[in-house]
Amino acid sequence: MLKTFHKRLLCELLKNSRRSDRELAKVLGVSQPTVTRARAKLVNEGLIREFTVIPNFKKMGYELMAITFGKYRAKFMRTPELLEKVGKWLNEHPNIIFASKSEGMGKDALIITLHRNYTEYAQFLQEIRVKYGAFTQDHESIIITMDEPTAKPLSLKGL
Repeated sequence: MLKTFHKRLLCELLKNSRRSDRELAKVLGVSQPTVTRARAKLVNEGLIREFTVIPNFKKMGYELMAITFGKYRAKFMRTPELLEKVGKWLNEHPNIIFASKSEGMGKDALIITLHRNYTEYAQFLQEIRVKYGAFTQDHESIIITMDEPTAKPLSLKGL
């Protein structure tokens, strides 16, 4: 069970992970060495996987974000052969920012991707069809245009 202090530290890091341990100690009302030890513990126990940024994808040159839902053919569902092949393929594509087994809407897989344009997105879908057509039944996507106003930008600050 995560201690209340560790939860508070995680929340503060979600708001801004660039802050120093000294700054965090002031906010949390503890000593800097306490924050340093707690941060190290959270990393060592796997509660913090990485320290990263959430960039402005549009300014990075991405026009589209796609959420693609897929359905595996029953006989291939989670076989070691498929998991190994898919895992390798996912790691070869830096534009895939999240992938997981999922449940709902008659689908059992989810991939979130970024694309510089519609042509790149269409090529990505074609690659899925060519490489994994034997394993999958169908795919459906929701496309988010980065030019459109965003009701709430991606952020973890509110957790």
